[in-house]
Amino acid sequence: MNSSNQGMLFVATDVAAQDEADFNQWYDREHVEERVRIEGFLSGTRYQSLQGGRQYLGLYKTESLESFTSAAYHAAFTRQTEWSVANLQKMQSPMRRVCAISAQVGLGSGSHLAIVTLPVGSLENQIAELGNTLFAHAGFIHSSLLTPDTALSTPLPKESPENRQLLPMMLIESSSAEASQRLAAHACHALNLPLADVLHYSLGWQLTAQELKL
Repeated sequence: MNSSNQGMLFVATDVAAQDEADFNQWYDREHVEERVRIEGFLSGTRYQSLQGGRQYLGLYKTESLESFTSAAYHAAFTRQTEWSVANLQKMQSPMRRVCAISAQVGLGSGSHLAIVTLPVGSLENQIAELGNTLFAHAGFIHSSLLTPDTALSTPLPKESPENRQLLPMMLIESSSAEASQRLAAHACHALNLPLADVLHYSLGWQLTAQELKL
């Protein structure tokens, strides 16, 4: 298990069909790079839903949770472009969570992502042990536990503040759709959770801070 003090910004949303082209162009040509250029941000990764959940998912890894309270992060919101403001308003039923990353097992990023929503109070050691069990299975790349920070997980402009559940999540990255389904089934069996609730996403693309320094 890899210890970590890293943070993760988790943003999932739906978008109306007529807005998809502009939304994706904005995300791919402006938004991801803009966020990854913020001091303390390590990477920005886009995913698209294969089964369940909101249509689009963005994951932004940071050096620590403190990256979300920095002057650089807050400054980004004072200079948003008209394109950004317009597309933030196009988000439908968005979900924003700022999470601590822990219980990391494995290395690298997988082409497929399974998200298992966990009960409040899930133990880091339990998720780490499960990750180590999954590590022995073909197709496993990486797993981690995301624990939302209540103070930092403020809602997006179009996100309803009512009945927001800040639940922990286990992320399982794998090398194929078949492996993602199989590993998720194993995890749900071990945790006694319904397999039908697992969300499955495919990787779109990723930008790292290191690439921006080249």
